[in-house]
Amino acid sequence: MRITTATYRIQFYSWSINGLKRALAEVLRVFPVYRTYVNGDGFSEQDRGYIQEAIAQARERVPLLLNELNYIEKLLLLDWEESLTEEERAERLHFVMRMQQLSGPLMAKGIEDTLFYVYNRHLALNEVGGYPGKFGITGEDFHEFNQHQNVAWPHKMNATATHDTKRGEDVRARLQVLSEIPEEWEKQVKNWSEINLPKKSYVRGKAVPVPNDEYFFYQSLLGAYPFDESENESFLGRVKDYILKSIREAKLHKAWLRPDSDYEAGFLAFVEKVLDPSDSNQFIKEFLPFQKWIATYGIYNSLSQTLLKYTSPGVPDTYQGTELWDLSMVDPDNRRPVNYERRIEYLKEIKDKAQTDIHQLLDELLSSKEDGRIKLFLTHKVLQARKENLAVFEQGDYQPVDVVGKYRDCVVAFARSFGDKMAISVAPRFFTTLVKPGELPQGEQVWADTKLLMPQGVQSTWRDGITNQTVSGGIG
Repeated sequence: MRITTATYRIQFYSWSINGLKRALAEVLRVFPVYRTYVNGDGFSEQDRGYIQEAIAQARERVPLLLNELNYIEKLLLLDWEESLTEEERAERLHFVMRMQQLSGPLMAKGIEDTLFYVYNRHLALNEVGGYPGKFGITGEDFHEFNQHQNVAWPHKMNATATHDTKRGEDVRARLQVLSEIPEEWEKQVKNWSEINLPKKSYVRGKAVPVPNDEYFFYQSLLGAYPFDESENESFLGRVKDYILKSIREAKLHKAWLRPDSDYEAGFLAFVEKVLDPSDSNQFIKEFLPFQKWIATYGIYNSLSQTLLKYTSPGVPDTYQGTELWDLSMVDPDNRRPVNYERRIEYLKEIKDKAQTDIHQLLDELLSSKEDGRIKLFLTHKVLQARKENLAVFEQGDYQPVDVVGKYRDCVVAFARSFGDKMAISVAPRFFTTLVKPGELPQGEQVWADTKLLMPQGVQSTWRDGITNQTVSGGIG
């Protein structure tokens, strides 16, 4: 009998090339992170854990490939035979490095560019680097994460939007409001679906869009709907482009190279009918009041998000145009030209008015929240505070600040200190619990007995980084 190379490997190594390929595919399928950072100098214990976790899951999925998986594990953990030549070691290291170059884009294509258009439970969670299976974290988890980052990655980038994010940072902040009002949200979606049922067409006996895609559409519409009515006409075109991309990325109705033209045409026709601005469109009459209600709470979420980004451990990053409200959708929508002239004009106006009467300026910004200047103002003031207290934010420690009182769960607070200086960030949350639509989340009439418990021995006189006022007797 003629012995081939493949059978020789089976006899000598107890595996086949096809088995190795299958085993490697299973490891990549369950790899828990984008990539590890193994190199010629070794790897971290964290990377070891990621590799071992993937191998363990693969063993459960394909137990018949145990030998192949054991070999792959040894390769990835640099557990090689002592007898290897330098050339053979170089070949194995090359394989490990190429494996790390493959795992990242594979996860990106499989998760971000496919699953995130299919699993539509709550779109605010479907974000680059995110995990839709985890529906939020506790305040304790947030502080623990920041404490770790302050030690391990003090100069990491804090980004809430990039050219690759699936939706604008303020779209996500707006959609997060829905997690506070699930019953009302369910009621609205059912009502909209009933109103819009006659607007659907039928392709191969099925209504278009299917319920999962329709739910994706309603969330996207709610999150990205513009503040300025003058943008409504262009918004329709942007939404249609977005829907077309989402259909093809989901790959449930074929894909980019083999599109289902009938389904796509039916969905786009549905979008046009749903967003018809005529007085006869009952959906718009029902949608807009709810959308404006959610958008107001979304503004407060966005401001808290902005404060946390600029004061948490790390280096804050402002993606182009996000100084004002970022209600963009996925690329290329989030790469549209930015009107920097408007932002420069707004900032100059804010600086001038802040020097004369800061309280009048704040009243003005709060009464016109929709134009985004209030976000620009906060960004400017926090960056100014960082510049004046650079050591505190670059080298300072991180201490959670306890909150007591009626609305203690509606506050996230922490201190950053270095030397004899300390900065405290206080970010409200769960605004639907705090105020009714039209009310501002400020004042004793809102917060009642809610107070911060300052660390022992800390001074009781502070300067408000927003208004420059002196606050005496602690913070409450």
